[in-house]
Amino acid sequence: MKKPIFLCSICNISSGSCAEDCGFCTQSAHHNADIERYKYKAIEQIVHEAKCASSNGALGFCLVTSGLGLDDKKLAFVCEAARAVKRELPQLLLIACNGTASVEQLKALKEAGVNAYNHNLESSKEFYSNICTTHSWEGRYQTCLNVKEVGLFLFTGGIVGLGESEADRASLLQSICELSPATVPLNFYISNPALPLKATPLSEAEALDIIKEFRAKLPKESVLMIAGGREQTFSPHCDIFAAGADSIIIGDYLTTKGEAPMRDRAMIEHLGYTVATLCQHVTPA
Repeated sequence: MKKPIFLCSICNISSGSCAEDCGFCTQSAHHNADIERYKYKAIEQIVHEAKCASSNGALGFCLVTSGLGLDDKKLAFVCEAARAVKRELPQLLLIACNGTASVEQLKALKEAGVNAYNHNLESSKEFYSNICTTHSWEGRYQTCLNVKEVGLFLFTGGIVGLGESEADRASLLQSICELSPATVPLNFYISNPALPLKATPLSEAEALDIIKEFRAKLPKESVLMIAGGREQTFSPHCDIFAAGADSIIIGDYLTTKGEAPMRDRAMIEHLGYTVATLCQHVTPA
C-alpha cells in the first residue's frame, strides 16, 4: 500500500512591506513587486480560511507574517489568531511562521495553541549572503534551535534553484539534518519580474533528483513537504511522492496562486495515493 500524503495550507495573515532585502521574496519593500499588502488580516477571515483548508483535507494550517521577526504587537496578533483557530478547529496542527523568534516569544505562541514553528534556513550558510544582506543565516539557525528548546515541532527547509551550487545544496541539507526537524519544506524558486535574483529554472528531472537526495539523507522520521514552485516545476501528474515527497501545500501561497485543492486531491488519487487523515497522521517529535 502506498503512503498517505499529508496536506498543509498556509495563510498570509500580514502581507508585504518587509524591510529585509531577500532577493527571492516579493514581500520585500526593496523590490516593489505587484502584490497585495495589508498590516493584519481580519481574525474572522483567518478562521474562515482555516475551516476551508480543513474541509479540503489539510491537517496543518500555517499562520504567516512578513518581516524579519516578531515584536510585541505582532506576537499578540498571532496569538489572538491562533486561539481563534484552535477554538473552532482544535484538531488542526497549527503552525506559525513569523521570522526570527526568541525562546520567550515561542513559549507565548505555544501557550496560545501553536503546535509547530516554521523558519526556513533558505540556503546554505556559504551562499546566504548572495540572496540576503540585511540579516544573517546564523540568526535563522538560532531561531530553529530556539524552537527545539521550547518543544514546538520544528519545520525548516529551504529554496533550491536560486543559482546555488550542488555543494551549497549539500551544505543546506547537512544543516537541516543537524536540526532533525519534524517537517522539511522544500521550495523551488520561481522568478518574478520585480525580483533582482535571476536564475535558470530547474528542469523537472533536476528537481526530482533533488527530492530524492533530500529524502535519502533526511532523518527517516522527517516529513518532506513540497511547497512553493511545485506547480511551475512539475507536470500535473509527475509522481513527486515516488521520488520521496510525503506532503504538499494545497491552495494559494503567500503572494502567488496555487492549484485548486480539489485538483490536487484528484492528482494524488490518480497516482494511487490517499490523503492522510487525522488518525493516520502522527507528527514526529
